[in-house]
Amino acid sequence: MKKQPVKDVSLKEKMTTNQLIKELYNSGGFTAKKVAEGVDALEQMIKEKDCIKFLSFPACIISTGTRGVIKELLRKKLFDVVVTTAGTLDHDLARVWKNYYHGSFAADDKTLHQKGINRLGNIFIPLECYGTILEKKLQPIFHELYGIKQKWSTRDLIWECGKRLGKEKNGKESILYWAWKNKIPVFVPGITDGAFGSQLWMYYQEHRSLTVDLFKDEQDLSGIVFNAKKTGALVIGGGISKHHVIWWNQFSDGLSYAVYITTAVEHDGSLSGAQTREAISWGKIAEKAYNVTVEGDATVLLPLIISALLDRL
Repeated sequence: MKKQPVKDVSLKEKMTTNQLIKELYNSGGFTAKKVAEGVDALEQMIKEKDCIKFLSFPACIISTGTRGVIKELLRKKLFDVVVTTAGTLDHDLARVWKNYYHGSFAADDKTLHQKGINRLGNIFIPLECYGTILEKKLQPIFHELYGIKQKWSTRDLIWECGKRLGKEKNGKESILYWAWKNKIPVFVPGITDGAFGSQLWMYYQEHRSLTVDLFKDEQDLSGIVFNAKKTGALVIGGGISKHHVIWWNQFSDGLSYAVYITTAVEHDGSLSGAQTREAISWGKIAEKAYNVTVEGDATVLLPLIISALLDRL
């Protein structure tokens, strides 16, 4: 066992994020070192040309400014495939046309309900900034797309929505815009679990030949995985988006790189709390993979990790 002494963090003026991350690594302590190891793993993954990079994240962080970090990853083409949840579409699109607002975890939720304000953690989302605006904007888009064809995969639907954001005032702040612009596929296996899916269902009431072809999405994913020489993933949070990434990658002999960021615990057996080492037992992460689980809030950790990563790249 190599003996590496623990060093005190040395803070300096005009310190870059990357320099801070290196100090965290040298400190040897707890989550600080894991954050630094996460940057190291992502750097190696991004620099490996023959590696297909997956990005997975839940919707909640898209209601916050962390959306800008995800957008930058796609704008710079650092990832090849995105798997996320239906709420990501909701928040990303709604924020193109309306604002979300600072709120409080301790707000009176009964009062908020009476005022027509939805609370997501400490973010306030007025009804007119969510369901109302999405119905107004999405129904005409769906009608236009229905005129082109009646069967759509989630990937193709998402690209078509992103394509139409180019003319919007705030369109280039959108994740979907950059996914379309850079031809990065976005898959949403649970498409009906949110406002976007509900709007599709509403349109379906009078257009019964409308079909969401999830098998087309799975066929596209199979093509990506089976043809990959290596794969890697940054997995933020848990749920269906996390599982869909690691599930498919068992068919590529497991992820060669895996960085998890999660606040969930593993002792209840949840998928969200499962560490990278558990996925190794399933073959979803390769035995020799460069992997690390970083415990903590992605709205804090992701900007630090990606800022340091961009410094290195």
